[in-house]
Amino acid sequence: MPSNFQLKAMNTAHRALLKISFGKLGQAIAGMPSLELTTIGRKSGRPHAVMLTAPIVDGDTYVVVASRGGDSVHPAWFLNVRANPDVVVSVQSGPKVPMTARVATAEERATLWPKVIGVYSGYADYQTKTTREIPLVLLTPKN
Repeated sequence: MPSNFQLKAMNTAHRALLKISFGKLGQAIAGMPSLELTTIGRKSGRPHAVMLTAPIVDGDTYVVVASRGGDSVHPAWFLNVRANPDVVVSVQSGPKVPMTARVATAEERATLWPKVIGVYSGYADYQTKTTREIPLVLLTPKN
């Protein structure tokens, strides 16, 4: 499982790649669009941004995976969206859009999970590394 330091280093490297390439590199990872998700810290109340990929895009809805590389604990961003679903999303370095995050229901996850691992089989590997069920989060524009 990746450490907090490794996860932060990967996020920093991803942002640097986007910046130094003027957005030409890092827009997609493993065929999935990259996005920056900004949440409000459940403890600090401050904004926190993380780079993620969206294995499923359905119109203006993005599905992201709270895998944390198969760690036994949920990623901090997931805990933040459970506490406060109001988020801001920038897809492929595009404009920042206010969105609402919600955890997929059991029925939605049952339908979405095979599609997620069809796009990136690494998520199936992550699931085998942990006893927690890896949540899927749907990001939709605020109405």
